[in-house]
Amino acid sequence: MPQSPWRAATIAVLAVAIINMGLTSSAQAGIIATNVIVQTDREANLASVRAQLERDDVRAQMQKLGVQPAAVDERIAALSDSELHDLATQFHNAPAGGDGLLAVVGLVFVVLMILELVGVIDIFKRVPAR
Repeated sequence: MPQSPWRAATIAVLAVAIINMGLTSSAQAGIIATNVIVQTDREANLASVRAQLERDDVRAQMQKLGVQPAAVDERIAALSDSELHDLATQFHNAPAGGDGLLAVVGLVFVVLMILELVGVIDIFKRVPAR
């Protein structure tokens, strides 16, 4: 009985799939020393902090305040692992443009002043002169 080309292709694909199911690779595991993990974490935190301090605006502000970049690098290198992690976390969680609350309050005040001057609202009551 002749086979169709589609049937032969399907059988070939299924045969390869079944053979590959039996040839799964095994995972290799080993013991990793704690200092390797801690060192990697320290290097990541150190790279994160240095990346933030390398920005032009940060460098300009440090020079404006009289802080030498070499002194900053020395102090960062002298930080303990936990201090370095805390600093990297603070850099990561710090808002990009400041708090923003003062800007929102100022914007609301400006909008209210414009609406008051145009006559749309009457927030600031006019007191008659005596």
